[in-house]
Amino acid sequence: MSQAYLSLRHIHKHFGSFTALKDINLTIQKGEFICLLGPSGCGKTTLLRIIAGLESPTEGSVLVGGKEITKLPPAKRNFGMVFQSYALFPNLTAYQNVAYGLHGKKFSRKEIDEKVRHVLELVDLAHMGDRFPAQLSGGQQQRIALARAIVLSPDFLLLDEPLSALDAKVREKLREQICELQEKLGITTVMVTHDQEEALTMADRIVVMNNAEIKQVGTPQEVYHVPASPFVADFIGAINFMNPGQDAPVQGGMAIRPEHVHIHAMPVANGIPAIVRQIEFRGSFYRLTVQVEQQEVAFPKGTIAAQTMIVDISSQAAARMQLTRNANVSLELPANKCIHFQPEKLVLG
Repeated sequence: MSQAYLSLRHIHKHFGSFTALKDINLTIQKGEFICLLGPSGCGKTTLLRIIAGLESPTEGSVLVGGKEITKLPPAKRNFGMVFQSYALFPNLTAYQNVAYGLHGKKFSRKEIDEKVRHVLELVDLAHMGDRFPAQLSGGQQQRIALARAIVLSPDFLLLDEPLSALDAKVREKLREQICELQEKLGITTVMVTHDQEEALTMADRIVVMNNAEIKQVGTPQEVYHVPASPFVADFIGAINFMNPGQDAPVQGGMAIRPEHVHIHAMPVANGIPAIVRQIEFRGSFYRLTVQVEQQEVAFPKGTIAAQTMIVDISSQAAARMQLTRNANVSLELPANKCIHFQPEKLVLG
């Protein structure tokens, strides 16, 4: 991650009176894996299409390696793209789909064959070259689409929700394969997703977007543990927002992740009395919904109003505590895990 490679400067995009992107500024390093994450309609796919040259920005510029490419057509941008729908030619075999873009590129037949066989091996589908798309599973089709995108040795790779059409188990496996392949090739990659787990597990950095703007750029750890706004805190993972009580400072409230709440079966000093309302088994952990009993709870930075909270505990801890619905419990909110937020900013501790 030594040099700025792909730069977006003051990108605006309007469709009539609708603003799709508002003053987007982003610098991506060579070899970096970036996820554009946000809800539907936030502008992430439009931004990807502008990088690809499939859309033109209303204002702003796109640079690759310091060279402006804003007005270059897609064919002159040397990128690979993988779509959610795979977009394979149904009448061509897997081998022919991968080879398609190489024809007319001044490669000999032998060079084309070597390149195609090499990338089919990279995506672990060397034995499937003679199959047609209809004879391949969804995950295999997506890997062929990926092979087709990288066979031309592109400068960067664009992925538009490439895993959303797959079932959970296949999606998880393909996530690993894409990350391994991207790391092996060292190719700069930008992926659009609305799946927070995908972004957290795959990206070097996450670009969180909402309402046509970038809300935060950071590592998965940064956006999860130090969210820049209540929106980011809520969009990345589960979180408890606590309403400020009467004695709380004017500037705002507090938030805490479910896994950071300590729960005890017996009362503890400075614990917050609560009642277990719901228990959900989620495999390696249980998610509890608890009702805080007191109207207001004292806290170092003021008070918080009583409310329902979610608490995550390991399956072992749940078995040890033998928790049941309507059980009385005691909660602790570690000060160093609480996020205190103001209208425009969140800070830890």
